[in-house]
Amino acid sequence: MSENRITVSTSEIENEDSRFHRFSLISWWEQNRIKNAKILVVGAGALGNEILKNLALLGVGNVLVADLDQIENSNLSRSILYRANNNGQPKSKIAAEKIKEIYPEINSHYFNGNVVYDLGCGVYRWADVVLGGLDNREARLSINRNCWKVNRPWIDGAIEQINGVARVFVPEGVCYECTMSDVDWKLLNKRRSCNLLTRDEMQGGKTPTTPTISSVIAGIQCQEAIKLLHGMQTIAGKGFVFNGVTCDSYLVEYQQKDDCLSHDFPDEIISLPNRTDNTTVAELLAMGKEICGDETILELGRDVLEKLVCPQCKDAEEMFRSLGNVNYSMGTCPKCGVHRDVQTFFTIRDNASFINKTFAQIGVPKFDIVWARSDEKFIGFEFTGDAPDILGSLYKG
Repeated sequence: MSENRITVSTSEIENEDSRFHRFSLISWWEQNRIKNAKILVVGAGALGNEILKNLALLGVGNVLVADLDQIENSNLSRSILYRANNNGQPKSKIAAEKIKEIYPEINSHYFNGNVVYDLGCGVYRWADVVLGGLDNREARLSINRNCWKVNRPWIDGAIEQINGVARVFVPEGVCYECTMSDVDWKLLNKRRSCNLLTRDEMQGGKTPTTPTISSVIAGIQCQEAIKLLHGMQTIAGKGFVFNGVTCDSYLVEYQQKDDCLSHDFPDEIISLPNRTDNTTVAELLAMGKEICGDETILELGRDVLEKLVCPQCKDAEEMFRSLGNVNYSMGTCPKCGVHRDVQTFFTIRDNASFINKTFAQIGVPKFDIVWARSDEKFIGFEFTGDAPDILGSLYKG
């Protein structure tokens, strides 16, 4: 849990007594913990709307909303925060604005982009708890690996038709990747197919859901978040499964996998005043070698597209872009019309051709964490200098 708390004055607490009086009747409830909490909500669809509504009603003080999509008519029957005149606008932006109407004191901001490839890992380290309202495995796996590296709990929600599940994952215990079956991996790999580039029609899921099941699962997710913030026992490592047809519910317990790749814990994370646009790869690699030894390599949190190479005419186009910003149609060779091969990287050695480029120039997102690894040590360098750009009003220095 993050120790960087926001101080709340006595006068603020007194002013809020009437609003949150009923909560104070719960013997263990501490509104200060809720007021000071920093929550990252990934996904602002049907489930995300219910999560955000609950957080605002509970008086959560700081919320960052992350989503890729724009509002459509079909969202209006399942999303309490959106209106018809919001169609075409970013879900994350509108959701972050609308929760202020529920709780004007909430400090909210938004990230409009691909959370797998373009949301820096520093955001996960900023948060106390991460709540997921997602419809695909790739994003869940990304959240899971980021949370584990920065020692943050996250609460996953999944809904389909009138059924749903809420799961709590706490670092050093069972994680989301531990729960993935062979079928999950096959579906994930299918989504990652198409020569790694994303087909437009695969960008978002079209899962059939209702607002009622969203309410049930989001309620459990937020309830578990409140318990985490209070240091109470949760259903960590378990899932709450709800069958809307029969109204049955039960807990399922997951088993930890010893060889799970998400269980990769750094020795230390160092906050740098640097930004991704003013730090070269060579400079950070030198810092890493100074701490971890001469054999140190750098690792990125995701694959970056270095170039597209035509297998027919052999022309190569240098890209250095996030895979989230390059779709399948862009992979076609303008000369030959055939689909080009994708060349990506996520590890960097001192013989890299781009060693003197900045991290922004090679496609690393703002406020990310780059990892330095050797046989002796594993550390992270956070580009904290980018934090104001990503966190906006949530950034407190």
